[in-house]
Amino acid sequence: MFKMASIVQGKGNQSLGNVINFLLANARLVLGVGGAAILAIATLAVKRMFDKASDPPDSSLDKPDPKPIKEEAGWIEPSPKLLHKEMQRELTKSLQRMTIAKTKPGGRKALTVCRNIENESRNTKLCITLQEKLLAYYTYKSIPVSELSQAKQCALDICTELQEFISKKHPEMPVGELKLSGSLYSDLQMGSADHVTLVMPLVIEENLWALVSGEETILNAPDLWIVRRNNTDYFPRGSSYWDRFLVGTYLSPKVLVETFHKTVVGSINWPAIGSMLDCVVRPKVSSETLELEAQYDIEKSLRINVLPMIKMDQVELTATPQTQGHFTNMWQQRFWVAEIAELGWLDSEDSGCRQRCVKLLRAVCRSHASLSRLSSSQLINAVLHLSHTESDWTEAFLADRFVQLLRELIGYLEQGCLPGYFSSRVNLFSNLSEEEIEEMGYTLYCAVSDPSILLDH
Repeated sequence: MFKMASIVQGKGNQSLGNVINFLLANARLVLGVGGAAILAIATLAVKRMFDKASDPPDSSLDKPDPKPIKEEAGWIEPSPKLLHKEMQRELTKSLQRMTIAKTKPGGRKALTVCRNIENESRNTKLCITLQEKLLAYYTYKSIPVSELSQAKQCALDICTELQEFISKKHPEMPVGELKLSGSLYSDLQMGSADHVTLVMPLVIEENLWALVSGEETILNAPDLWIVRRNNTDYFPRGSSYWDRFLVGTYLSPKVLVETFHKTVVGSINWPAIGSMLDCVVRPKVSSETLELEAQYDIEKSLRINVLPMIKMDQVELTATPQTQGHFTNMWQQRFWVAEIAELGWLDSEDSGCRQRCVKLLRAVCRSHASLSRLSSSQLINAVLHLSHTESDWTEAFLADRFVQLLRELIGYLEQGCLPGYFSSRVNLFSNLSEEEIEEMGYTLYCAVSDPSILLDH
């Protein structure tokens, strides 16, 4: 039966071939040259399909492709889909070669080296990205020079007017030369020029007054001091101008500020001074602090904190209000002048970026309500501490030092203590509550893995 079928199939093929040959031979006469060409192409295609159908199932895999296919490929453009399939085929072959390389003795080691290189390049890219973000954030938050000079001039004019008022209306008050201080005056302020400190030095008689450290009292507060009246037997009360502010035998900063506040609010004609200085000056209503608000532009205002200060034996004390009842008559020790001088000296020695780090951190703290209680003085002390362990503070390491400072601050907050740089017994976090410390620590902890989120505000 198989032999008979092949014979029949052979005869069928021969008959079909005769028909095709007859049609091709007479096509030119009937259809013309063009029609004969089209009929030849169609006939060739039908014949190829018939040949493939008549071959055994696997014979096409063993036989090479016939020549007509190669000739056809020369004038038929490859399809985009076919090219896409060829690309996928080559990609599959490449992946297979990579898999084979992993299984070879040296393949695993080579793969590990490649992965290390990729990780290093990724880390470098992230570091550079943070560096660029910090520099861009620094530029964005920097105060324009024109605004800085305008705010400083406004503060200086008010300082001059206040000095003249004291010398004319209260010539008996022993007060030294008023001077500007704080982050604005030291060019460490970021965001906007909106606050400045006006230091009012009090001249006290050294033979009548003595400074007593808080460590020597039952309060055991090394950053707080009391100013005690001495020699009352030889120099009774009233011998010193400052005796009117005594509470017991101690000069009370609270009574002093309250009295000065009454003078500043009730005796000085601020509307007249403001019109003369081309600004609006308003004293703060609260009597706990001596604070003025000066609006020198439509959208720009400046808070001026008038801070009485006593300096004796290289110790600076300020009449900073204390919130706790037991400390209301104690003076706060101030290290600002020494901190600023040390920070500037270190940067001048190695062209460092310490001041830039302080300004970046201060800008971040001002942009996040949970970090607003971190002061410039606290940030400066953290930078000064880190300067002892890190020697390279060039601008190329700005991002590294910024991240290190975040980790250092987290550590200080976890301990609840930031030791003073010039006095390790002083805890600069003593004025913060536990809730404030926990909130600040949580914010910084969430940002230490990706510090750039602090720059999004």
